[in-house]
Amino acid sequence: MEVLVDARGKACPLPVIETRNALREHGAPVVTLVDNDIARQNVEKMARQMGLNAATQQAEGGWRITLTAAEQGFDPDSQEVADLMENIPPCTVPVQGPTVVVLSSDQMGTGDEVLGRALMKGFVYALTQLDEAPDTVLLYNGGAKLSVEEAETVADLKTLEEVGAEILTCGTCLNHYGLTEKLAVGSVTNMYVIAETMAKAGKVIRP
Repeated sequence: MEVLVDARGKACPLPVIETRNALREHGAPVVTLVDNDIARQNVEKMARQMGLNAATQQAEGGWRITLTAAEQGFDPDSQEVADLMENIPPCTVPVQGPTVVVLSSDQMGTGDEVLGRALMKGFVYALTQLDEAPDTVLLYNGGAKLSVEEAETVADLKTLEEVGAEILTCGTCLNHYGLTEKLAVGSVTNMYVIAETMAKAGKVIRP
């Protein structure tokens, strides 16, 4: 009877440690579930060092690694395995939660203003070319100027909105710049929603 080790969402070296512990306690076969490629490689490498067969299949959100004993058996405490445990490369846990882009200026970077505006225009366009669009785009302070009539970034923000991104512009900021009636894409928001959206984000991108 196979033993299941669910190591999804766990950073290295936990997937390897938990798999080895399961092998020590129950023997093979053991099935380990991982959701990042480095963890997959580490578990497969440990299997080879132990003398195990490893069959990997892609599963929803990651991989299913089935470890079975080879004819000559396996040794979970071999020196090769000990060396591997001491030199496991780090792996990152996949980001949980929405991706939020924060645009707090109509310029990207500091220095020349004309260049900064051109860079920001290019950045917003680049967002439309990503394989996965951000979940939310927050615009406040000078960034509020990017979502109003005649802004060169409006068309690209509309493209993002069409593929599911929520475009939210600070109402206080629009009022400060006298642009309240000129919002051309998305909707007006307030500081509570901005704070809540950023707090719940899995990833916040600030150009």
